[in-house]
Amino acid sequence: MVEPTGDIALIGLAVMGQNLILNMNDHGFIVVAFNRTVSKVEEFMANEAKGTNVIGATSLEDMVSKLKKPRRIMLLVKAGDAVDDYIKKLVPLIEAGDIIIDGGNSEYTDTNRRCKDLIAKNIYFVGSGVSGGEEGARHGPSLMPGGAPEAWPHIKQIFQAISAKTKENESCCDWVGDEGAGHFVKMVHNGIEYGDMQVICEAYSLMKTCLGMSAPEIGKVMEDWNKTELDSYLIEISAAILQYKDTNGDYLVEKIRDTAGQKGTGKWTAINALDSGVPVTLIAESVFARCLSSLKCERIEASKSLLGPLQNIYTGNKAEFIEDIRQALYASKIVSYAQGFMLFRQAAKDFKWNLNYGNIAMMWRGGCIIRSQFLGNICDAFEKNPNLTNLLLDDFFKAAIHKAQLSWRRTVSNAVLLGVAVPCFSSALAFYDGFRTERLPANLIQAQRDYFGAHTYELNDVPGTFHHTDWTGHGGRVASTTYQA
Repeated sequence: MVEPTGDIALIGLAVMGQNLILNMNDHGFIVVAFNRTVSKVEEFMANEAKGTNVIGATSLEDMVSKLKKPRRIMLLVKAGDAVDDYIKKLVPLIEAGDIIIDGGNSEYTDTNRRCKDLIAKNIYFVGSGVSGGEEGARHGPSLMPGGAPEAWPHIKQIFQAISAKTKENESCCDWVGDEGAGHFVKMVHNGIEYGDMQVICEAYSLMKTCLGMSAPEIGKVMEDWNKTELDSYLIEISAAILQYKDTNGDYLVEKIRDTAGQKGTGKWTAINALDSGVPVTLIAESVFARCLSSLKCERIEASKSLLGPLQNIYTGNKAEFIEDIRQALYASKIVSYAQGFMLFRQAAKDFKWNLNYGNIAMMWRGGCIIRSQFLGNICDAFEKNPNLTNLLLDDFFKAAIHKAQLSWRRTVSNAVLLGVAVPCFSSALAFYDGFRTERLPANLIQAQRDYFGAHTYELNDVPGTFHHTDWTGHGGRVASTTYQA
């Protein structure tokens, strides 16, 4: 019998799977490749994997037989039923101590369930976020593994070798936490990505609509912004996109239909935030902005009859307005990340996960779509104070918000006066103003709820004690906490 030589198997030979396999091969690991359609394995071996140490497999049984123990099997297939189907097929072929890794965009609740189901069979399950797209998969993604902690020593060397590296040569991969923690962190990453993309688009919209700037002019501005604290992959590619010409010599971005798609991870973040009671308002607005963009036919009709301001051209100092927009983008970005880390803190409490917030920011500094200079500041904040309750209370971010505040307010005010939608700029500012306010008008909401539904309220001087008032003089004395009609 031939001794197994495979270090890890990877199932799923779409572009991400192929690129991860080649990345692993580059780092000296022997990968066994399998795909449900076996002809794709043959095609891959004859082309992209030709001349490498990659081993093709003709069946799941063949794949398993070629793996060293403990067997490490990574799935890069469509989230949902496909993952469960493969797990069902793999379990009879492997044994206690073997490891199944889901590298797709699965919901963390599914990963929680799979971890519990498989540990009962003494099989270790890992759910890992993988970010960076095709290029990241090939040359170094950000990896966010979580699940059965017993699996980490057996996959750490592979994952940290193939991951992106920071300028300080730190791996953009570390163990996140138990059960679905890795996929939860990837979900929030994607939600923040939605927000980052939307605030950049709002900056673009203001310069285009209110200042009449062309795509290449805006692209040049963003090139300059990328040399400031806004230095990031998304600003970099936005600058390049805005200056890109098609084969006709036209700027391609202006020919692209303004209806944005989505795969659902931003929506998951917003839904989870609502379920957890965490006000992740900017990410939610970025999801709704995409939903609104999809109503193209309705928007065309509405544009013919619904009036806005008499004119939408900004008549003040152009350079000052551009700088205001830059500061508004930066301040909104700070709020977005502050909200994302609030969601992490709540998840850690709800699921008893021991999340290292500084490590999460470090994992995002290279390879992933939201990589930026800014994340180093987040690492520093949590390194200084691991118990920091909110990024807005860190000295660095507090000073940055204070510096940007007037520009941010002017930008939102001008956008409103000129009739340009900036849902994320404005929702971020509303969150900031609400968060810094000691007394909000929720006291009236509680009085209203008690008036019509006997839902009770607390008093300022005795919090934790609930009261009900007969507001009309002919209502009942019983609160809905004890009686509901």
